[in-house]
Amino acid sequence: MEIKPLKQYSPKEVDQSLFETGKKIYPRALSGWFATWRWTMVWLTQITFYGTTWLTWNNRQAVLFDLVARKFYIFGMVFWPQDFIYLAVLLVIAALSLFLFTAVAGRVFCGYACPQTVYTQIFMWIERKIEGDRAKRMRIDDAAMSPRKFILKTAKHAAWIAVALWTGFTFVGYFTPIRTLAAEVVSFDLGPWQIFWILFYGFATYGNAGWMREQVCKYMCPYARFQSAMFDKDTLTVTYDGQRGEPRGSRSKQADLSTLNLGSCINCTLCVQVCPTGIDIRNGLQYECIGCAACIDVCDQVMDKMHYPRGLIRYTTEHALVENLSKRGIWGRVLRPRTLIYSGILGSIILITALSLAMRLPLKVDVLRDRGMPRIMEDGSVHNVYRLQVMNTEEAPHRYTIEVGGIPGAEIISDNSFAVPAASTTAVPVRVRVALGQGEPGSNKIIFTVQDHDDKRVSVTEKAVFLIPR
Repeated sequence: MEIKPLKQYSPKEVDQSLFETGKKIYPRALSGWFATWRWTMVWLTQITFYGTTWLTWNNRQAVLFDLVARKFYIFGMVFWPQDFIYLAVLLVIAALSLFLFTAVAGRVFCGYACPQTVYTQIFMWIERKIEGDRAKRMRIDDAAMSPRKFILKTAKHAAWIAVALWTGFTFVGYFTPIRTLAAEVVSFDLGPWQIFWILFYGFATYGNAGWMREQVCKYMCPYARFQSAMFDKDTLTVTYDGQRGEPRGSRSKQADLSTLNLGSCINCTLCVQVCPTGIDIRNGLQYECIGCAACIDVCDQVMDKMHYPRGLIRYTTEHALVENLSKRGIWGRVLRPRTLIYSGILGSIILITALSLAMRLPLKVDVLRDRGMPRIMEDGSVHNVYRLQVMNTEEAPHRYTIEVGGIPGAEIISDNSFAVPAASTTAVPVRVRVALGQGEPGSNKIIFTVQDHDDKRVSVTEKAVFLIPR
């Protein structure tokens, strides 16, 4: 029996790149109900951001985070480093709000109010005004360099850089009085840190909104990765109705869908062309979807032209698709345990914080005992020296008085009345005398009471230690 040798298998060599360069996305311009809401949020957020720095309050900038003086002005309130708890509470409120909004309507924050989305919208608007809409921009990018292309590209990037630098300037204006900053810019007298942060924030805006765009949402933003943990089957998300839309295919307006055995989707791909992250929503919900609803606007317009009912792509829930729930049924499930818990916790924190701010005393006191040994005087009395750090958090000067208690016969033998300028701190030396025979040898508790001279309701009590030699 002849044994034939096995044929050697030689696989074909295939060149495959380990890294694929991302394809540039050219979102198509559109109008619609959700597009109007997106531009409304762009206007609201940017008027707030750019305009707040120019508001004045009590002859100063209304919102100013003065890091050098360690004072943080927010309209009529002045915060100090000791008020750091309010910043922590603000972050907790922001996080819980994000959880609540996500549980109710998915990535609605990303689609309408996220700074990345807002500035990308602005930069794309500039791009469309200079280079034209989607088809024109694609032709310009595919064409070889020419004087016209060079002028258009230069104008676009110059406009981007101008917006980015103005954004960086405004950002620094929250930490340095913006009118002073503007004068320093005009006179070329900016400090090194001001130059650094204007350029840094401007470069970040230019790079993220002009160049990276959807790459930030897809790869850099962690929210896209853990959003699914906050979704459930009653979360409103941008959804393609596959039961109604499939099978898809092109057809004329007069075509009978039952005869052609086609769904409502005409496969125009406009939903893909308007998507800022370049996804096809017909493939199901994807982590890249930022919930901007641009696909809903354009699909509804196509449905109108085809004389089909709107809502092939719409905000809906998984339960609504499976159980064919009405709008009333969908919104009836918004009030479910998860959203009720988020709302309850969020409302409680906001209420407690508001009450705390309303009841906050405009006076803070810290007591430091002098490190020196207590002094025994000729008459046998004992003297201890203290330093009181008195902080007036109001933007008006106040006069305060100091009283001491805790040890019978304890008295202040230094000046017990003093003034503190508006929104400032004053160190007040205080000498306390305890007569012979009063108190116990060793450590004794002593109480200082600092009270507003004109408003007796403003009063702070602090404990300290009075030492009596053994």
